Amino acid sequence: MKSRVLIIGAASVLALSACTKKDSTAATTPPAADSKETVVATVNGTPIYSGVVDMMVKERAAQGQPDSPELRKMIIENLAMQSMVASEASKKGLDKSPEVTRQLDMLRQSLLANAFVQDYIKNNPVTDAMIKAEYDKINAKAGGNEYKARHILVKDEAEAKAIIAKLKKDMKGFGALAKEKSMDPGSKVNGGDLGWFNPAGMVPEFGAAVTAQKKGEISETPVKSQFGYHVIVVDDSRPITPPPLEQVKEQLKQQVQRENLKKFFDDMKAKAKIDIVGEKPAAVAAPAAPAAAPAPAPAPEVKK
Repeated sequence: MKSRVLIIGAASVLALSACTKKDSTAATTPPAADSKETVVATVNGTPIYSGVVDMMVKERAAQGQPDSPELRKMIIENLAMQSMVASEASKKGLDKSPEVTRQLDMLRQSLLANAFVQDYIKNNPVTDAMIKAEYDKINAKAGGNEYKARHILVKDEAEAKAIIAKLKKDMKGFGALAKEKSMDPGSKVNGGDLGWFNPAGMVPEFGAAVTAQKKGEISETPVKSQFGYHVIVVDDSRPITPPPLEQVKEQLKQQVQRENLKKFFDDMKAKAKIDIVGEKPAAVAAPAAPAAAPAPAPAPEVKK
């Protein structure tokens, strides 16, 4: 099993960087005076500019569709049809309807927000130093050893003790007992084998027991957790070795970029005055007594 850095990424910060529908007038909006854009087609005298086609080609390329003359022809034909239909809609005054006006305003906000995100990314690049710091932080959390172990999980302590007594006489029967008695569906089919794992990702009681046990040992007493009673055998251990920085550099860059964006927008939101109609203002919490000790943190969700 290859060692790895666990990239803990929040899901996307915002849907701002996702592809958005383009304004129906985009293809016919004249480029800047110093632009090298050219007219690639006209629809009843209305031009379609190369810059819009290039933009849409880039979007398709990001989705895995290569640039080709056929793709460009299809895009131009679609833009021509869009321009023609949009022109007819304007003639009927549909561009003045409240619903369309509202949608156009939402689209404008979405495009502006996306442009802001792209501008932020451009002007706040993720440096190699930031990536290295994130790499070191993750490796520090993942430090120590990983273990290869087997277990049998049962509901009753007496049954767990009976299994331990039986295995002390014949360890070769571990796999068969696990398949017969274990309540852990993920490992019982493999004879109780959990493979290689970091004890920090396990039930706290289980992780602590594995760390304390010696290679080849069976637990002297059942290990109780919220899932039941575990009978554990530690087969091996080894230091956790992270992959080279270059191997995960791009993933780390994206993660740091997401975290920076999230912090920036959280700060922006904290300074904004957002009033939701009908929602009661949040009550101001009374300050804690100076001598009061902080409440203990709740136990983390357990993974098996």
